[in-house]
Amino acid sequence: MKTIPHKIYLSENEMPRQYYNLRADMPKKPAPMLHPKTLKPVVAADLTPVFCKELVRQELDDTTRYFNIPREIRDFYKIFRPSPLIRAYGLENELNTPAKIYYKFEGNNTSGSHKLNSAAAQVYYARAEGVAALTTETGAGQWGTALAEACAHFGMPLTVYMVQGSYEQKPFRKTIMRTFGAEIIASPSNTTNIGREMLKKFPGTSGSLGCAISEAVEKAVSSENTRYVLGSVLNQVLLHQSIIGLEAEAAFNKIGDYPDVIVGCAGGGSNLGGLIAPFMRDKLLGRKDIDIVAVEPKSCPSLTRGQFTYDFCDTGHLTPLAKMYTLGSEFIPARDHAGGLRYHGMSPIVSQLYADGQLRAEAYKQTEVFEAATLFARVEQILPAPESAHAIKGAIEIAKKCRDNNQSKTILFGLSGTGNFDLSAYEQFQNGKMVDIIPTDADIARSLKTLPKV
Repeated sequence: MKTIPHKIYLSENEMPRQYYNLRADMPKKPAPMLHPKTLKPVVAADLTPVFCKELVRQELDDTTRYFNIPREIRDFYKIFRPSPLIRAYGLENELNTPAKIYYKFEGNNTSGSHKLNSAAAQVYYARAEGVAALTTETGAGQWGTALAEACAHFGMPLTVYMVQGSYEQKPFRKTIMRTFGAEIIASPSNTTNIGREMLKKFPGTSGSLGCAISEAVEKAVSSENTRYVLGSVLNQVLLHQSIIGLEAEAAFNKIGDYPDVIVGCAGGGSNLGGLIAPFMRDKLLGRKDIDIVAVEPKSCPSLTRGQFTYDFCDTGHLTPLAKMYTLGSEFIPARDHAGGLRYHGMSPIVSQLYADGQLRAEAYKQTEVFEAATLFARVEQILPAPESAHAIKGAIEIAKKCRDNNQSKTILFGLSGTGNFDLSAYEQFQNGKMVDIIPTDADIARSLKTLPKV
């Protein structure tokens, strides 16, 4: 019987040289984005004031299957990629399951997450176009940190609007972003019109990704030769993150295996969409029958309790409308510790696949997610990020069912980042002070009333 190593590595020469565009193989494409004022499908000219031209091209292209990764990006990737595919022998033994559990570990960089994959690409394209500065938002801080890293590498000034709740919970995230030269502003802030409006409307609010996006966009369009970049949700981001799934596919080929089940955490959809990309291709083309599971927090359940409809991607209604699963752009999630999953909507790609029954979704409370994270840390020796721990929880539940039904399935989940900056959350869990706040049906209905009439 072939022995599978704990870690399956690719060489630098085996790292993908192209991104894979899943939309090219989707029988039903994501619906086009709509202009926030005219409600007509956006064209490139509508997006270039906010995004650089190459990223706009990638955003709107539903037919090109592969995009070459420029050499400068691949050279930067070599600092932290290829990332390993790891067999979770410790977790398998702890669960006494016949299932084989693998995880794709994306935490081996200073940001501690997968976010650097798209950050590198977006900063490179902006610099190549002659953009002078960038703005962005960040929730838990992984995206802001990753973008600060990439901006330092390519020589680009950066302003980051960080969700107020995470700004307070994770002070050292601010420190590390500043180390790489970024300016950090807590959102909502007094530096933008939408920030001042939100502070007036919701005094004492912990903020939201939707609000931080609005502030970052407003800052970009009101500043000379400045562009906005986003770390999730958009088609272009899932395109860049496809390198995760492409590497995982190549690693499985090396060991002669293939996943039966793929599990990923789902906030905006970047990690999940990147992880599943080539495997979903195989499913859509009838090559494989794979169970793909998106796991989200019960505190912000866009897939499991939201509506599939057009909505604004930001609270200030500055961005185009996307057809996605949404809780309403004014939904303010509870101040839980999975800051990267506190977004009111979901990637249009992931949303369309979910609507078409190509993947399913589960939602868990943060206390049970941290219970899974603690177990994983003790048996696998990696402290997972709260966001990633949702995927761990989902994988554990599937592995338990395999044990109970004596099924030997191959499970792959995305360990999208480390929790080294989340120690206050772990401490709160250990001290029994963590609480679960789940929105009521009335809460969600109230937010959904704000959906635009399209």
